[in-house]
Amino acid sequence: MITRKILLNPGPATTTDTVKMAQVVPDICPREKEFIDVIREVEEGLLGIVHADPTEYAAVMFCGSGTICMDVALNSLLPDGRKVLIINNGAYSRRGVEICKFYHLPYINLEFPVNKLPDLQRIERELEENPDIALVYITHHETGTGLLNPVQEIGELAHRYHALLIADTTSSYAMLPINIKENNIDFCMASAQKGIMGITGLSYLIGRREEIEKSAAYPTRSYYCNLYRQYAYMRDHGEMHFTPPVQALYAARQAIREYFEEGEQNKWKRHLRVMEAISTGLQKLGFQMYIPRTIQSGLVAAVLYPEDENWDFEKIHDYCYERGFTIYPGKVEQKQMFRLCAFGAIDETDIEKFFKVFEGALTISKVQIPVRY
Repeated sequence: MITRKILLNPGPATTTDTVKMAQVVPDICPREKEFIDVIREVEEGLLGIVHADPTEYAAVMFCGSGTICMDVALNSLLPDGRKVLIINNGAYSRRGVEICKFYHLPYINLEFPVNKLPDLQRIERELEENPDIALVYITHHETGTGLLNPVQEIGELAHRYHALLIADTTSSYAMLPINIKENNIDFCMASAQKGIMGITGLSYLIGRREEIEKSAAYPTRSYYCNLYRQYAYMRDHGEMHFTPPVQALYAARQAIREYFEEGEQNKWKRHLRVMEAISTGLQKLGFQMYIPRTIQSGLVAAVLYPEDENWDFEKIHDYCYERGFTIYPGKVEQKQMFRLCAFGAIDETDIEKFFKVFEGALTISKVQIPVRY
C-alpha cells in the first residue's frame, strides 16, 4: 500500500497507484522494439489529447521538466533575423523572456499587469509595427495567479500577421479541453507530472510538422535542446535520440490510458468540482483570492495572506503536510499569498478533508476565523 498524499501545489500532481506502479517493470534497454512501442503509444496519446491530426502534427518528447520545452521552442523555432513577441503577464511568461535573453534572441517584452487579461489591441499594434515578428509566445494558464489567457484570440492575431503562436500549456494541457487547431495554437507543451497525472521527468512539445521541418534551416542554438534534431530522430527511428526517462514513459503510458478512460469532459468537470470546493472552503474562512473568478482558469486559487500577526505560512504548511496535504507559496513578487491547485487525481471529497485540517492549522496558530484583511 502506498500512502496517499494530496498535493495542492501546482505540480507534480497527485497520481493514482496504478500510474505509480506502472514504473515497476523489468529492466529494459530503451532501444528494444518493445520499448519503442511504448513511446509510440505515448506519442499517439499526446496528440489525441489536443485533437491533433498525426499527419499534420507531431509530439516530440524530451527528458526534463516543463522548462525544457520552453527552451526548445524558443531556441529552435526562431528564423534568423526575426523576433519573438512575448506576452508577459506572469512569472512563467517572464521565464520566456529570460530564455530569450540567455540565447541572445531578438525579442519584444510586451508587459501587462499580472492580475489582468492582456490588451488585444496593444498586441495587434506590436504585430503591425513589427513585421519581423515570427513567433508570438504566451503562457496559456499563468499558474502563479490562476489567470487564463485568451490563446485563441491571440493566435488569430498572430496568424493574421504571419506569425506562429507558441502556447505554454504546461498547466492546462489535459485539464482544460484544448483543440490545437481550433484554438489557433501552432505549438503547445506540457510535462507528464501535471495534466496527464504522470511522473516527473518527461516533457513534450506538440506542433505543426511543416514548421518543424522548416526549422532544420534555422540557426542551431543548442545541441540537446533542438526541436528538429529530436523530431527527425523520432521520425526516422521511432525513439528519442538520447537516453529517455524509461520509468516515466511507462507511467505516462498508463496515465494517458487513464485519461482516455475518464474522458476529456469528465476530467475537466472533476477539476471544476475540485476548484468549486476550494473556492467554497476559502469563502467560509473569509479568505480573498488575488484575481476574480471571471478571469481564472478554474485550476488555481491564488490566496492573499490574511492581515493577522499570528499568520505564519510555514507553520500552516507544516501542520497540513504532516497530515497528508501540501499547499504552496505564491509566485507574484511583492504579493504575500499562497496557492491551492485543482490538479491531479483528487476530487471534492479530498478538498473537504483538507479544509478540516486547514481550519485546525488556523486554530492551533490562533489565526482569527473568519480571517481579516
